[in-house]
Amino acid sequence: MGTEVAVIYGGISRERSVSLKSGANIISSLENLGYKTVPFDLTLSNIRDMEDLRKCDLVFNMLHGRFGEDGCVQGYMELLGINYTGSDTHASAICFNKETTYRLLANSVRLPAWKAVSSLEQAESWESFPAVVKPVSEGSSIGIEICDDSGILKDAITRTLKTYDRVLVEEYVRGTEVTVSVLTKNGTPVVLPVLEIRPKKRFYDYEAKYTAGLTEFTAPAELNKDALEELETMSKKIFTELGCRDLARIDGIIRDGVFFFLEVNTIPGMTDLSDLPLSARAQGMTFEDVTQWIVEEAGSRKQR
Repeated sequence: MGTEVAVIYGGISRERSVSLKSGANIISSLENLGYKTVPFDLTLSNIRDMEDLRKCDLVFNMLHGRFGEDGCVQGYMELLGINYTGSDTHASAICFNKETTYRLLANSVRLPAWKAVSSLEQAESWESFPAVVKPVSEGSSIGIEICDDSGILKDAITRTLKTYDRVLVEEYVRGTEVTVSVLTKNGTPVVLPVLEIRPKKRFYDYEAKYTAGLTEFTAPAELNKDALEELETMSKKIFTELGCRDLARIDGIIRDGVFFFLEVNTIPGMTDLSDLPLSARAQGMTFEDVTQWIVEEAGSRKQR
């Protein structure tokens, strides 16, 4: 009997539609590789049915956003004794919360000027523009706004606080946007070619990420050798310090040769337009190669 891999996808977050696409691609890839798959489209009504996944050899987690990427589903699977792909409960919770991530990395990497607020009054002292407003815990650039003056900033914060408890206000860093995809081999970080991102809009928002033709990509990024090596070293350091495992994507901006860290995505998208598969392709890896790599890495934990 062959290896049985469940794929959890869909979910209950605002990134459900993206997760459905990522999950469908992984299911197809696993089947191409000869694995027996158990698709599990997670909803509020079937969460308890996850107990049935204990019979599988591995769960491939393709849930993006809340409950899937924030440590919640990871904690539940650990309680059930399920082996799964991706970072564990602790690292997932840290990385999904941008404020916590920034505090932990404050002495390790260069960050934009930033302030986390839970009320409009807490942001009254902010004077640097343009500024970026984003939910502390969200993905796929959902809820991000660029504010050119204090009036727009106040409106953006007020609007965001209607949906989220806490908001991050940060300096808008102009420069070259890059993302670094990281896999692990026997627990050791392996960096894929750095991807340079050139959105045709003002920034790499949800629409630019998931609409063909709105963004240009270059891999490897058009940076000098020293800059690329430094970026790869920094990405491995961030990955390790935050306790990530199996896979992650590290986003940032290079301004005047300096890398400004923005965030870590512990369950990178695996859609046809997603960054990690593009980086892998630049190294000569197929989608199936990436899938097999992740399955082998996560599956090896069960035997250790």
